[in-house]
Amino acid sequence: MELTIKEAADLIGGKIFGNPEDTISNVAKINEAQKGDLTFLYLSTYEKYLENTNASAVLVKPGIQKNRKDLTYIEVEKPEKAFQLIIGKYFMPSLKLNGIDESASIDKTAIIGTNTAIGKNVVISENCVVGDNTKIYHNTVLMEDVEVGSGTLIYPNVSIRENCKIGSNVIIHSNTVIGSDGFGYSPRETGGYDKIPQIGNVVVHDEVEIGSNVSIDRAAIGSTIIHKGTKIDNLVQVAHNVEVGENTALSAQTGIAGSTKIGKNCILAGQVGVVGHIEIGDGVIIGAQSGVSKSIKKPGKYFGYPVKELTTALRLESHVRNLPNYANQIKELEKKVADLENLLNQKSKEDN
Repeated sequence: MELTIKEAADLIGGKIFGNPEDTISNVAKINEAQKGDLTFLYLSTYEKYLENTNASAVLVKPGIQKNRKDLTYIEVEKPEKAFQLIIGKYFMPSLKLNGIDESASIDKTAIIGTNTAIGKNVVISENCVVGDNTKIYHNTVLMEDVEVGSGTLIYPNVSIRENCKIGSNVIIHSNTVIGSDGFGYSPRETGGYDKIPQIGNVVVHDEVEIGSNVSIDRAAIGSTIIHKGTKIDNLVQVAHNVEVGENTALSAQTGIAGSTKIGKNCILAGQVGVVGHIEIGDGVIIGAQSGVSKSIKKPGKYFGYPVKELTTALRLESHVRNLPNYANQIKELEKKVADLENLLNQKSKEDN
């Protein structure tokens, strides 16, 4: 793809400093860009690359020094957002999947929408419904009574178990499993476990994106629910009967135990662990590697194990890191106290 600087600037409402008729044919990071590339700068830590980048054009915030005559600058309030818009308009790779591959196994009772593409070795089982303009890539399996909405994109090797419901404009990345059995077992008095039947399903609402190697377990009874607009990173575990609210983000290696409810507009950073049967309210942000053992109702930032309000957690962390200094100070104080006691004892003897 090749476009002029002016075309890029017009899309994002940017102000050009340089030749508007120069062309760009690719996008790249500022420290890796070559001639013909468009790049961007929005963090001060990357300003050191601005004087030496080989890019042809760079998106910058207003006020950035523009010292180079061989580099075209495009001023815009939010360069990172503008960069994303340009990529989305001009540089997104096309997903070349059209029609229904002859190797796909589609049950005669399944309903397939118009303009839907189905790849090699896809299995679509009895009574499934797939909406219009959906793409299902190679080796994906939809078991009985699965529903998939319109405009959804399912990458290779995804498994969607029986009775699960996937909304419209959903993206599911490779090797994810939707509707695996929940981790439900009843201990026997004599040892071992009896498996508890998991007869519910998973409901994924519209505009959700689910990363690769994610497991979302079906409910024991009822539904595990992922609400509209939620984004789930790779390697996340969502257990049976969990409910995740709208526009919440779950980062990599987060694990949510059974029957817990997560509110709207929450962020759970990497490796957050959440116990079962609790509730996290709307607008809660939990820092990486935190452990959540109790319900959190108040919006705000939290961190630690067990999790605490961020200011409290950081204050405690500061004290923990200073324990060696505290230990030395205590030893010095003990010595001073001992010296003072010796001095007082000596003085008492002299007085007597």
